[in-house]
Amino acid sequence: MANTWGYGAMTNHLGDIQNAKAIIVFGANPAVNHPVGFKNFLKAKEQNNAQLIVVDPRYTKTAAKADMYAHIRPGTDIPFMYGMLHIIFKNGWEDKGFIKNRVYGMDDVIKEAKKWTPEKVANVTGVSTEMLYQITRAYATRKPGTLIWAMGLTQHSIGSSNTRMAPILQLALGNMGVAGGGCNILRGHDNVQGATDMCCLSHSLPGYYGLSDGSWKYFAKQWGVDYNWLKGRFKAKKWMNAKGFTLSRWYEGVIKEDPIHSSSPIKAVWIQGNGITTISRTASVQKALDKIDLIVVAEPFANEAAIITNKKDGVYILPTATQFENEGMVTATNRSSQWRSKVVDPMYESKTDQDIMFTFAKKFGFYNEFVAGMKLRANKAKGTLEKVKDTFKWPEDGVDEIARAIKTIGLTGWTAKRLKKHQENWQMFDEVTLAGMGPMRGEYYGLPWPCWTTKHSGSPILYDVNLTVHQGGMGFRNRFGLVHDGVSQLAGDGATIKGASVEGGYPELHKDNIEKVLNITLTPAQKEAMGKNWKVDISDEIAELALKAGVAPYGNAKARANVWTFPDKIPMHREPLHTPRYDLIKEYPTYKDQKDKYRVDTRYASVQKTDYSKEFPLNLVTGRVNTHSGAGIIERSSKYLNKHNPEMYCSINPNLALEHGIKDGAMMWIHAPGGPKVKVRARYSYSVSDDRIFLPIHWAGIMQGVNLSENYPEGTKPYSIGESANTVTNYGYDIVTQIPETKAGLCRVEKA
Repeated sequence: MANTWGYGAMTNHLGDIQNAKAIIVFGANPAVNHPVGFKNFLKAKEQNNAQLIVVDPRYTKTAAKADMYAHIRPGTDIPFMYGMLHIIFKNGWEDKGFIKNRVYGMDDVIKEAKKWTPEKVANVTGVSTEMLYQITRAYATRKPGTLIWAMGLTQHSIGSSNTRMAPILQLALGNMGVAGGGCNILRGHDNVQGATDMCCLSHSLPGYYGLSDGSWKYFAKQWGVDYNWLKGRFKAKKWMNAKGFTLSRWYEGVIKEDPIHSSSPIKAVWIQGNGITTISRTASVQKALDKIDLIVVAEPFANEAAIITNKKDGVYILPTATQFENEGMVTATNRSSQWRSKVVDPMYESKTDQDIMFTFAKKFGFYNEFVAGMKLRANKAKGTLEKVKDTFKWPEDGVDEIARAIKTIGLTGWTAKRLKKHQENWQMFDEVTLAGMGPMRGEYYGLPWPCWTTKHSGSPILYDVNLTVHQGGMGFRNRFGLVHDGVSQLAGDGATIKGASVEGGYPELHKDNIEKVLNITLTPAQKEAMGKNWKVDISDEIAELALKAGVAPYGNAKARANVWTFPDKIPMHREPLHTPRYDLIKEYPTYKDQKDKYRVDTRYASVQKTDYSKEFPLNLVTGRVNTHSGAGIIERSSKYLNKHNPEMYCSINPNLALEHGIKDGAMMWIHAPGGPKVKVRARYSYSVSDDRIFLPIHWAGIMQGVNLSENYPEGTKPYSIGESANTVTNYGYDIVTQIPETKAGLCRVEKA
């Protein structure tokens, strides 16, 4: 497993937030979770008089700095945004020219928005009509405006619809492709964006290439291995093209709480770079860990996977070096890459991640294939790959292999040499624009992808047609054909990229259309070397010719407000599976149960048919605290950080607590549907209303009241242990991505 929660990439970057005149935050708490980045929010307020608007179920420290705060019911972000759009379209605040030239399907959104009157929104979300109008007016009439979100928007059974709804709001206002605008999705940890880009996931290959035979054959070539050898690594050919289990539901492959569709049950789990207790429904994870044959944990600290299990054998902890004992690149939340230099050699018996994986590959007989790609170089004149050496240098050759292979998101320019140069000269880049100065002029810090060629500047702001492609400009990507329902999917003439030789929209470039689109004639040598399309073009000729013509190789199309390939073509409100408003189920039901979603059946309607709110009347809200991150094992092992947050707790409104006889500082039980429970200390707080509670996510080591201290190997127990909040998060998974519904569950409380 790797930590790869995916919920989108920033279209802009943190420094660019200083250009915003309005900032709206959904389901994120950057003042706590991204304190260094939050300075940009405060600078925007100071310099631009930017209005900071926070929409959150809890009054957070970010909300404390906000000009306006909407106290929303969990799981109702779509109605809130439709309510905003209702007011926007009614008052003519939308950007009509932007919609006409650059958006497909907005008419369907307008039709749905008409239904969401402020009164209807207030009933569903709990936000007053006055507050909805005040927020909408402030945001829609101050441009540019940027929209921020994080896991509070994504971790829902309709998370994929939430993350479509937010960009639709930005598209309607013309806030995309502009400085100070965009959708700035805040990643939770260092290099989450990089892990996602490398697709440490079950449904695609690195760089978001799919699982088709064509993709596998392309990577077989890039990795320097035989395609049939790769195919032979699978039990049967069909599994090569099939999605695997997701990180959030791997345990189903062991305990089969829901029917699975796999060649065999999971027998072993290897955990590297992931806090196991950050996965929802920790009690089910524990059952799987108890039943599985083999558990391997490769971590610098004692990952709780080895602690919460009751297994007494078949559990191995491999001491892994930290980032300070390693070197290579990471990718930040804004798509920029950063080179990290090694500070010290690995201490004691610890080994680096790559050395552990190299050793594993040698043990199981595929080391030569594992490292073959690092010995290759592209012969661009011929469009082929050639072996140029018998050894490799880590990490430089690994980074260069990535740059050579990953063209879908434009990593061609990310050579180790360029990234090192950026690290060595970081002081030459502007904080707000990322633009380089002096010797670094003409490049943006970290070469934010897409960085189309080894001479390209990088792209700090996606979809900006007012910049030349050489300056990072581009339109929306053409991914879904040229026409749908008789309507062109290409951008209109009003969306011509600055300096482009092609007016308006154009399709993504491939070998068969490049001459026509760019009005050029290829030489026989170019045709011979050129790949089928820009995504598999080893010669890089398509990208080079595109930039020469001032266009991006992926085309210039319209953004899709109507996504006809999704269960809901436009985002639709559907009540959480465990909703406190069961009276709304009839009008806003969830989906039908789904078969074989990432190899496991997923329940929706069959869960929602029960009114859990009768027994579990409270909303459960989870999140982070400033001094901890993820599962918290690193921070809880520091006596200095642990001093600030030494104990797992529950933030509970005094009125709610006193109704149950719970005193401030006393122990309390929290129960969830299905039986799981946690015992934590009550902490009175008016940051939560009396219909919900808040739990931080950073603890483990106690499981449903049982202290697991004896399971820690000698010397590895952190200074603080506690219950995992995810023990009581409810069943529920997104209809598209299977991300868990941790942000809209139910619970009840009682005095311990």
